[in-house]
Amino acid sequence: MSELAAGPEWQRFSPGQRLLRYALWFCMVLAIVQSARHIEVIPEFLYDAPEQMADMLGRMWPVDWGHYRTDVHSALMETLHMATLGTLLSLVLALPLGVMVAPNVVRSRTLNLIARVLLVASRSVNSLVWALLFVAIFGPGPLAGMLAIALRSVGFVGKLVGEALEQMPRGPIEALQAAGASRLAQLLYGYWPQIKPAFWSVALLRWDINVRESGVLGLVGAGGIGVVLNTAIDLFHWNRVALVLLVTFAVVVLAELVVLQVRKRLL
Repeated sequence: MSELAAGPEWQRFSPGQRLLRYALWFCMVLAIVQSARHIEVIPEFLYDAPEQMADMLGRMWPVDWGHYRTDVHSALMETLHMATLGTLLSLVLALPLGVMVAPNVVRSRTLNLIARVLLVASRSVNSLVWALLFVAIFGPGPLAGMLAIALRSVGFVGKLVGEALEQMPRGPIEALQAAGASRLAQLLYGYWPQIKPAFWSVALLRWDINVRESGVLGLVGAGGIGVVLNTAIDLFHWNRVALVLLVTFAVVVLAELVVLQVRKRLL
């Protein structure tokens, strides 16, 4: 009687769920072990790393501030222009793709599939790979960097715009349809006002990311401050390397502050 009164014993996971959790943990540990075996870490380099780091930091000091006006400033402006123009171009390309990928806006599975494939292809290729491709096509310079930033950003912006369109309520659209509004009027007065905050938030976030990414595209010849950094490293001018790193860090912090202020005023 006492056992019946106590009732069944509660368990958080079923036996099958516990077995699955153990299997996942085992796979994770196995993946870590296999990765560590194939990385081929050389112990002598690890032991020597603190000494090498201290030596490099010593070579970076004092910072060559006089080099800023001659080379770094123009490369920095080029980097900001690349990030801004690349972001603007990505917004122009991402908006129609974001609309096409939303099945509640465009009721064609073929167009939905085409848009989704294009967005996935954009996101699956790293910006450095895009930069290498465009450097081979257009030659080294900021044009290749701008196009690399734009095509990398299209998938990010288009995916989030499409998700915002899919999740919006149907009430305003049904009201416009009942009033006889055209398809364009539904987009402008029904969909756009509801996704506008999300769109500008995504655009500002992507610009912030692109400012960071554009700084390294010059390492593959795509213009910007990365070219100055790569040249300084190749010539072992470590005090100039320190200058480029400090300037890049300052620009990233400034871009973060600008994005925060713009968000407060727009959203």
